[in-house]
Amino acid sequence: MLEVDDLHVGYGPVHAVRGVSFTVTPGEVTLVLGANGAGKSTSLRAICGLLPAQRGSVTLNGRSILGARPHRIVRRGLSLVPEGRRIFAPLTVAENLRVGAYTAARGEVAALAGRVYDRFPILAERRDMPAGLLSGGEQQMLAFGRALMAQPRVILMDEPSMGLAPGMVDTVLAAVRAIADSGIGVLMVEQNADAGLAVADSVAVMARGEVVRTGTAAELTRDSAVVHALLGETALAASDQRNA
Repeated sequence: MLEVDDLHVGYGPVHAVRGVSFTVTPGEVTLVLGANGAGKSTSLRAICGLLPAQRGSVTLNGRSILGARPHRIVRRGLSLVPEGRRIFAPLTVAENLRVGAYTAARGEVAALAGRVYDRFPILAERRDMPAGLLSGGEQQMLAFGRALMAQPRVILMDEPSMGLAPGMVDTVLAAVRAIADSGIGVLMVEQNADAGLAVADSVAVMARGEVVRTGTAAELTRDSAVVHALLGETALAASDQRNA
């Protein structure tokens, strides 16, 4: 379980995240919604050690990880799927997966890759192809697979539907749901409110660096007008595109 309590993060004099708290339970998707600039991605970067926090606590299975180096946090069981996927375009699919397995014993790498290929058969078909030639949806699956190679207990996902064709959004978010159903906790930042709510268990809505609304996905789906009002035009545009 990942527990984030009263997290504060700043950029110089700018207080970007103000007392944010999340709980991520194994086998569940915790969805973070919010407009641009709400502090969502900043929160993820601080949790995984890429940004320093000013105060608060972050524990993974009861052990503090706040302030630890990112590679040590990965070894403790937390992986990040970054915004924009950040795959290594010149490397093959198989080589990208091996990069994700740097914490694993050498003898485990083939078995870990095999599990990823079983989960994402299209990656098995493309294993010798440069990753930069994959479609956007395939690259996102590769980013998921690379994170899974580290055998995480919790995965942070930053905008997994960003830049995808509307028809691919459901496929990618169904993969998020399947990862959670395998027993991994998922903390997912997503601007497409309708698509995110369809696969989430619990939800936190952020505005101006603070959590302003929480609840189950079912509760916030019923209150979608309130969610869209909190998120503003971005969520409404995503919803209109999805329903077009």
